[in-house]
Amino acid sequence: MIEDIKKDARNRMSKSIEAFQAELSKIRTGRAHPSLLNHITVDFYGSEVPIGQSANITVEDARTLAVSPWDKSMVSVIEKAIMTSDLGLNPSTAGTVIRVPMPPLTEERRKELVKVVRELAENARIAVRNIRRDANSDLKTLLKDKDISEDEEHRGEDLVQQVTNQSTDEIEALLQIKEKELMEI
Repeated sequence: MIEDIKKDARNRMSKSIEAFQAELSKIRTGRAHPSLLNHITVDFYGSEVPIGQSANITVEDARTLAVSPWDKSMVSVIEKAIMTSDLGLNPSTAGTVIRVPMPPLTEERRKELVKVVRELAENARIAVRNIRRDANSDLKTLLKDKDISEDEEHRGEDLVQQVTNQSTDEIEALLQIKEKELMEI
């Protein structure tokens, strides 16, 4: 029973970390990365689909993305979707390839993005702590129902705490990497 609670907590914490990583990938640094365009949707023959399902996105160089639509008639639609997105990018079309240059970030904007990243990290830590609280609550319920002893409950809490520490360390490592990436010129 204790192992099940620990396993459930570990799974939920890893999902929180994955969500944090997904949020980090949306934050634009000066460097080009295909995941920057993932949340943009295009009208692909009457239905809204993510840009990755209607085109191939590659990194041309450190500051340029190349978007190659699978259907050549979609070039203008995809270009418009990128232009109207919240990323502030100005794509240019060269035949059937859309080039998306990444403008360099100002120092002020970099610092703002670091604050945003730290806030996202804190939210991820809070999610992990909430999962720990739920797991400890489950252990207390088992103790109350006399399914486990007090020693087993303490051992279970220690195991849950170890998983929590690993998760928060992982979040911290991801945060440090992203901060370094953002402050890099």
